[in-house]
Amino acid sequence: MWTMSMILFACVVRVRDGLPLSASTDFHQNRDFAECKRKLKALSVSLARGPDRCTAEGCHLSIHFHTFGDVSCMSICSSSYPAALAFCFLEELQWKFISTYDSTSISLASRPYAFLEFAPNHRMQPVTALGILSLILNIMCGALNLIRGVHLAEHSFQEDFENVGTVTAFLSCFIACIFQCYLYLFYSTDRRLKTLGLLAFICICNLYLYGLRNFWQIVFHFGVASLSAYQTLTRKPVDKQLDCGV
Repeated sequence: MWTMSMILFACVVRVRDGLPLSASTDFHQNRDFAECKRKLKALSVSLARGPDRCTAEGCHLSIHFHTFGDVSCMSICSSSYPAALAFCFLEELQWKFISTYDSTSISLASRPYAFLEFAPNHRMQPVTALGILSLILNIMCGALNLIRGVHLAEHSFQEDFENVGTVTAFLSCFIACIFQCYLYLFYSTDRRLKTLGLLAFICICNLYLYGLRNFWQIVFHFGVASLSAYQTLTRKPVDKQLDCGV
């Protein structure tokens, strides 16, 4: 059941043909949300024949749209989100869009999401104490990998590059640790895929280093990487809170 009062999705479409010009990132895979997006898409192609402002109510979700001139801003919200706040958000979004792009650019757009870069920046949830701990441990693991890699590289250069693979594994782990910190701190598209990919990569590199690291050292690096991945996956973007005055 949808219990959070929030804006789940927003997009800007061209009124005459319903061409999507820009949209926020879709984080939801719920069946109700997918069905609501299909209804929004069907509604967008008939905006020219509809009212300037309207709400379509569903069981758990609502579609709001506000049309002015060449563009219409549409949103999917939980049913508990106040309609007045939703329309206030849409009006501000629309004002920013039409002040950024002129009517000629909008009219000449020929491909979907031609103004994708307009999509709003995502503000992340506050960093938690456990998240800070994961960052500290990740930085420490990265530093250990860097020190071991650089030290081994110095000897490899003197011995005809015999340990190139091992050096590469250490330095790759260092880079992966840095990327894990970045993914936790900042929003990025495909965060889940990147996070799980980095976790698997770090595990593979550490398994390759077995022998230079003992069992407990590898378990420690696995644990830190897993903690960092968990913190990244559970730290979600939050909606922008608008001071709408309504």
